[in-house]
Amino acid sequence: MEKGTLIEFRLQGERRLATLDRPEGKKNWVAIDESGTSHVLRPREFVYQVPGRYQPGDIPSFRSTAESYLDPSTLEVAWELLCEEGESTDPEALAVLLFDESEPPQCYAAHCLLSDDKIYFKQKGDRYEPRSAAQVAELKHQIEMEARRAREWEGFLDRARTALAGNPVEWDDSDRPRLEALEKLATFGDEAPNRHSATEVLSALDRPTSDKGAFALLVDLGLWSPHENLFLRRAQIPTHFPHKVLDVVQTCLISPPPDSEPNRLDLTHLKVYTIDDASTTEIDDGLSVETLEDGRERLWIHIADPTRWLVPGDELDLEARRRCTTVYLPTGMTPMFPAELAAGPMSLNQGQLSHALSFAAILDETGAAIEYSIHPTLVRPTYRLTYEDAEEMLELGLQKEPELLALGEWARRRQQWRQSQGSIAIHMPEASIKVKGDEVTIEVLEDSRSRLLVAEMMILAGELAARYARDRDVPIPFRTQPQPELPPEGELLLLPPGPVRSCAIRRCMPRSEIGLLPGRHASLGLETYTQVTSPIRRYVDLLTHFQLKAHLRGDPPPFSPGEVQEIAMSAGAASKEAVLVERQTSRYWALEYLRRRCGESWEALVLRWIREDENLGSILLEELGIEFVWRFPRTYELGERLQVRVAHADPREDTIAFQEVTVERGEPLAAN
Repeated sequence: MEKGTLIEFRLQGERRLATLDRPEGKKNWVAIDESGTSHVLRPREFVYQVPGRYQPGDIPSFRSTAESYLDPSTLEVAWELLCEEGESTDPEALAVLLFDESEPPQCYAAHCLLSDDKIYFKQKGDRYEPRSAAQVAELKHQIEMEARRAREWEGFLDRARTALAGNPVEWDDSDRPRLEALEKLATFGDEAPNRHSATEVLSALDRPTSDKGAFALLVDLGLWSPHENLFLRRAQIPTHFPHKVLDVVQTCLISPPPDSEPNRLDLTHLKVYTIDDASTTEIDDGLSVETLEDGRERLWIHIADPTRWLVPGDELDLEARRRCTTVYLPTGMTPMFPAELAAGPMSLNQGQLSHALSFAAILDETGAAIEYSIHPTLVRPTYRLTYEDAEEMLELGLQKEPELLALGEWARRRQQWRQSQGSIAIHMPEASIKVKGDEVTIEVLEDSRSRLLVAEMMILAGELAARYARDRDVPIPFRTQPQPELPPEGELLLLPPGPVRSCAIRRCMPRSEIGLLPGRHASLGLETYTQVTSPIRRYVDLLTHFQLKAHLRGDPPPFSPGEVQEIAMSAGAASKEAVLVERQTSRYWALEYLRRRCGESWEALVLRWIREDENLGSILLEELGIEFVWRFPRTYELGERLQVRVAHADPREDTIAFQEVTVERGEPLAAN
């Protein structure tokens, strides 16, 4: 090296040219670039040396000449030639191969091509070896994929910004992973998988990199509602059916499978009442009364027979088993079966020939079942009644419908009989919360004769199914409940009657249990019981149908005792999670309902103490049938009524604060 040598070095990764001016110390050199700036460089920092002597002023012209030869496509041609011959190269040899010259500008251009190349050659010492064809193909694929990812990323950001500006957007398939990562972060917070992808999006759009930031972004993008149900998402309850299941449904509708019960008992001559809420679409039970020749009345409880449309282990059965239950939310339901079947041929629809599993019972004067039988049947429902319709007919004592009046009377006797057997009745107001569009309504479901009628007939069917299975050793999931340890009667009588007393009893009630062994169900007052009346909506009920129907036709049960136990335990766990989601969602909408009515006054009943020494208890808003925990601002008595006002409610944070309102002035007395 000597003064005037043109060298290339890198400054912060950028390629720079300079001429050597003078030594600096024993090994270093001072180099001057085209702008006249001096740089002290160590020899190992020299990337390339151009032979000859140059002045700093020569650099622009030299660079311009070299750049005129920089065509990266020529490098592929050179690679193909050298790869065939298996030869390595250097800048000088490549310059001759590409440009037929080896002058300094051409050699430097060849150096630039080789040093910038990431595909065709790999450097070994001062020379460059051609990569194999397979390596080149793989590198090209990787580079293309990186370029594609970059295009997708920029495209995603463009679409996101367009959506944030309030303009319509058609999302690309490649956007789905990023949107799903945002959904996971909004749902699961720090425990979300692929959290980095979500925070990358949030950072790029100048949003907080948190679960709340992700939630707000999804709302602003128009992908989520401000009331998105995170409880449902966290539980990962499926809300859509797989295509293969929907294909099976269409096949069933077009070409129904053969009925496993070709000799069904024809009961189409009976008048059949179905009684449900007006919004119910899956009609799974109907009721009849048949007068026998000896004057006695036989009660018929017809339960929809979805097993007519599936067999154990097929796609429909496995999907129902995976879901285990229909989930009922204020915003709608997530069904166990696709609606086309569940609300269609599976249901007991008015005027349509329907398949059922029917329970016949003759009761004695006290309401005890003294004779019973179970049959796969054909029925044709006569009336589709709401609870309000049936209640009005019962109240009027409509003589044109003697069967309905008889059902009401038998239901009353059944209730009295169960009370004589030790049943425990708990009467607490129940809220029915409905959300339609942006409107939230809350209705208190009152005790009525029509609801009592249906409840008692369903309990009767559960008792008969359990008795049949118990007496014939058919493995089904029996439901039992241990006897509760209630407070002494004298202690209960000291409590105000109604919700306060019922709440005290409710707190003592143990959970019901599912198992293979029949046993007493304490609160129902029955020696044996199972759930059998909602096979469209509960898999445990469907399982019992499978087992009972097989025994009725003389076949072995499709499920062994071990399988029944395993399925029942799994379904029980899934049902508990579904119930939790239902409760959480209902509470969310109850809080939203009250949030919209902050400042309104509500009558509250002091229901129970949680920690009396801290004035912590619960109140019942009787107009809504909803309980809330409250730290009372003063001393109250259980059963005392007071006026409260909602001071603050945040459904997303699950918080609510009340103020007591003085009756005289209508002003807040104290804040929670």
